[in-house]
Amino acid sequence: MNFNEVQELIKLINKSNLTEFKLKDKDFEVLIRTDKYQKGSGQTFIAAPQAMPMSAPLQPSSPSIPVPSAKTEELNGNSAEVTKAKNLIEIKSPIVGTFYRASGPDKPVFTKVGDQVKQGDVVCIIEAMKLFNEIESDVAGTIVKVLVEDASPVEYDQVLFLVEA
Repeated sequence: MNFNEVQELIKLINKSNLTEFKLKDKDFEVLIRTDKYQKGSGQTFIAAPQAMPMSAPLQPSSPSIPVPSAKTEELNGNSAEVTKAKNLIEIKSPIVGTFYRASGPDKPVFTKVGDQVKQGDVVCIIEAMKLFNEIESDVAGTIVKVLVEDASPVEYDQVLFLVEA
């Protein structure tokens, strides 16, 4: 099962009425629980595919909280309130992983506050399961805020950047 298949699986589970999904194959195991999950709910779906090559087992991610630093441009106040007030567009993480602003420690960052981005421009990299995924902007505009510190964990749907269209 490749990364895109795992990502698609998560989307399908979120759209379904399932509360828990468990996938087992030899030494590989995935357990996904939605926010509707309650112990003993009886809506578990278990699948055991015949072959699933996997480079590394999934590991639970630790919750991430943006940490203020000199390198991170932080918002003053609630991000949802500021986004609505200034009509800013959010670039969110499509996956769980580790956020990187550059392709390497000695490389320049993809984007910084004040940079113009076009739709399809790479704005960061998120490492998940030893895969480095380039995250592209789905909007054109100016980067106003960077909400995540470099090399910190991010969650699915976490806001990474605010863009003024």
